[in-house]
Amino acid sequence: MAMQQGREVDVGQYRIEREPFYAEVRGEIGLFTIAANSKMPVMLKGPTGCGKTRFVQHMAYRLGRPLITVACHEDLTASDLVGRYLLKGQETVWVDGPLTIGVKHGAIVYLDEIVEARKDTTVIIHPLSDDRRFLPIEKKGQILEAADDFLLVISYNPGYQSVLKDLKQSTKQRFMAIEFDYPAPDVETTVVEREAGVSRDLAASLVKLGGKVRNLKSHGLEEGVSTRLLIYAGTLIRQGVATERACDVAIARPITDDPDMQRSILELVKAVF
Repeated sequence: MAMQQGREVDVGQYRIEREPFYAEVRGEIGLFTIAANSKMPVMLKGPTGCGKTRFVQHMAYRLGRPLITVACHEDLTASDLVGRYLLKGQETVWVDGPLTIGVKHGAIVYLDEIVEARKDTTVIIHPLSDDRRFLPIEKKGQILEAADDFLLVISYNPGYQSVLKDLKQSTKQRFMAIEFDYPAPDVETTVVEREAGVSRDLAASLVKLGGKVRNLKSHGLEEGVSTRLLIYAGTLIRQGVATERACDVAIARPITDDPDMQRSILELVKAVF
């Protein structure tokens, strides 16, 4: 049975053609640019839906680099990232994984929610996230040096930390960390107004509601409402859904299954609107 190298990937498919809107909060654009130019791996920390993924997309566009995003999960293996041999007809063909493609072609590889991946999987990024900048491909007996423009970016949500799901110090201390949080009200209002296509006043009311819902975290709510969900609510309202119903299906129900908490959120909706 013959073995051969798979076809070279067209990395153009990973380029972002149109600039994604991103409102800067605390100088993170400059920090990321310096890190990218210095080949310094970056860790983005912050709650779900506060703009981490959009920020990476925006920076990939600004820097003119392809962006390869991997949504990490507990079944993600090293082979899923690096590549594997696959049977095609009578031949065994090597197919590069997303990490290998990024290393070869100088892409930004974004491992989203890295703590969801298995510990033995995250270990393979270690030689890429220090001054060695290489990727061992054990199945091929190769060591691949990273192209100059390759940048490793990981994200995680410290709010979900547990003993089982936290990043090892040996992984954390290889990255520069940029902290994200929900934007200030005026910035978040601009984001909701633009992304949902609603009036400034409606966006401001949704952001006010978001702030009040986030205050419920100290009263048993696991996670505050994301900017993403405020945009969803605004989009539904713009499409003709009644405000209370839009906030129920886009905010209250996604963030909690507790009927009492859902009622509390809908009381806030009535108070704000």
